[in-house]
Parts: sequence; C-alpha cells; structure tokens
Amino acid sequence: MTTLVYLIPVALFLGALGLSGFLWALRSGQYEDLDGAAERILIEPEARDNEGRQSN
Repeated sequence: MTTLVYLIPVALFLGALGLSGFLWALRSGQYEDLDGAAERILIEPEARDNEGRQSN
C-alpha cells in the first residue's frame, strides 16, 4: 500500500511530462510536413538542383 503512495505521483508526473513534450512538439511545428522527408529522399540530387537550388 505504501508503494502506491510513491508510484501514483510518479506515474502522474511522467504522464504530464510526456503530454507537455507532445504539446511542445505540436507548437514547434514538428508535425507540419509529415510527407516531406519521405518524398525528399526519393528525389535525385540533380533534380533538386534544377528546382531552384544552386549547386556548388
């Protein structure tokens, strides 16, 4: 019974910590472009250079 006195606040703290981390990620724009990275890896480097990026 005394372990519940310790475990319940720890579980609530960890849940609040995870929720705050998720809300921070939402506000900072981490989930704005979900398909961008998956599509960028398929584009050839030459094709990206022709789309407006300057190559060295």
